[in-house]
Amino acid sequence: PGLDDRIRLTYADRSTATNKNALYDSYIRAIRWASDRIGDSGVVGFVTNAGYLDSNSADGLRKCLAEEFSSLYVFHLRGNQRTSGELSKKEGGKIFGSGSRAPIAISLLVKNPANEQQGQIYFHDIGDYLTREEKLARIVDFGSIDGISQANAWQSITPDQHGDWLNQRDDSFQQFIVLGDKSGTESLTLFENYSAGLKTQRDAWCYNPSRQAVETNMRRMIDFYNAEVDRFNKTHPDLDRSGREAKVDGFINSDPTKISWTRALKQDLVKGKQHPYDKDASIRSLYRPFTKQWLYYNRRFNEMVYQMPRIFPDAGAENRVICVSGIGARSGFSALIVDAIPNLHTLDTGQCFPLYLYDEDEQAEEPVESRMDSLFGESPQPVARSRRYALTDEGLEHFRKSYPGAEMTKEDVFYYVYGLLHAPRYREQYADNLGKELPRIPCVPGIDLFWVYVKAGRELANLHLNYESIEPYPLTLTVHGDPKLTDADYQVEKMRYGKNGKEKDLTTI
Repeated sequence: PGLDDRIRLTYADRSTATNKNALYDSYIRAIRWASDRIGDSGVVGFVTNAGYLDSNSADGLRKCLAEEFSSLYVFHLRGNQRTSGELSKKEGGKIFGSGSRAPIAISLLVKNPANEQQGQIYFHDIGDYLTREEKLARIVDFGSIDGISQANAWQSITPDQHGDWLNQRDDSFQQFIVLGDKSGTESLTLFENYSAGLKTQRDAWCYNPSRQAVETNMRRMIDFYNAEVDRFNKTHPDLDRSGREAKVDGFINSDPTKISWTRALKQDLVKGKQHPYDKDASIRSLYRPFTKQWLYYNRRFNEMVYQMPRIFPDAGAENRVICVSGIGARSGFSALIVDAIPNLHTLDTGQCFPLYLYDEDEQAEEPVESRMDSLFGESPQPVARSRRYALTDEGLEHFRKSYPGAEMTKEDVFYYVYGLLHAPRYREQYADNLGKELPRIPCVPGIDLFWVYVKAGRELANLHLNYESIEPYPLTLTVHGDPKLTDADYQVEKMRYGKNGKEKDLTTI
């Protein structure tokens, strides 16, 4: 408890991350303990997970290390196999073989009160595409900090204002309008509201390509839950609330073939709440990119719905949503437009920015008749919903001021954003920013270029939303030998791109 309190007062206090649970990892606890243990003078040496070097949640840790130590020597051995494709190859071999998929770093942290300068960070990256054996050989060759110094291989790092050591952000990014902000620090945002995707905590029950399978599975689980409520009430009829809570974990049947328990569902059982099956809760959803499934959309059996009830309140609600990958996404930044409820992991724990928001008041550009299903309450009641654009008036005015005299709508700006988020130059220039914060949107020079991006955004949206019905890309099939294809010809052993000399031909698989 004392150690975790120290983390809370130092690393966590200095962090800007929303979720700080990762700061209580054992190796970070060890760093905190060791730093306190040596007092004002001494050396700390560790071989640890290297995630703290660039993760968003460890920004407070990096800030504190630079303040607490006079010199920091970090030898980055790479080896992050929680990546894929070319990035995984560049990370090279795993230092501990099959024992770890994490990147590894040797860190030597020095407190020397005689040093006039504090927080001098020296960094050495072992390099790309090295095998485990090659990495270990280089460690042996260097032998010590002095060995790297003699090779003139230390890189001096000056942290930026965000506490970043590696992959530092482009400060010009801060000049642009942000897609959204829930911290209250931004005076101008483009979207009024946004949301993470749906988190059921029981995907195997709530999702299925077959609507009938979703209905069968959920009816079976709900019947079992209600039976458990009855059994609990009969077994413990006289217990108060705290007594029921103390008994629930040891009482319930946790057979995963019958039910998937979550904290919220256990609390409903403690309260004696029974839930009916909602026949109108099965709707189409996007589980993964270009992978539609049926979803049982119901607040009682979806652990976290976030703001989705205002974006897709029910099966009849029409919307378009720009999903962007979450901060720190392992596979890099990505964006995808969807027209159905996205899962939390459709794009790596992403955030979703809608074209429309649905209200139950009169703030509407267009009234929409709908119904309030059990996502919002126990008893379905018909209600009149109102639909309005999710983009702010201030956001629209920001773009109109940048292009005086241009007649643009919020829908135009929405598709401009989608087109820009796919621009290679934008992604490359601001790659480090996009990995650490929500996208910000610049105004491109000139109204003509603005309309180019609007057009590109609309065309991309058409491809990404209507991929099941658009005209297929023309295919040229080259058959060597017998032109008669059999089933064996379609047995895929490995897919790879074609080659144009030494370069990949991305038009050929």
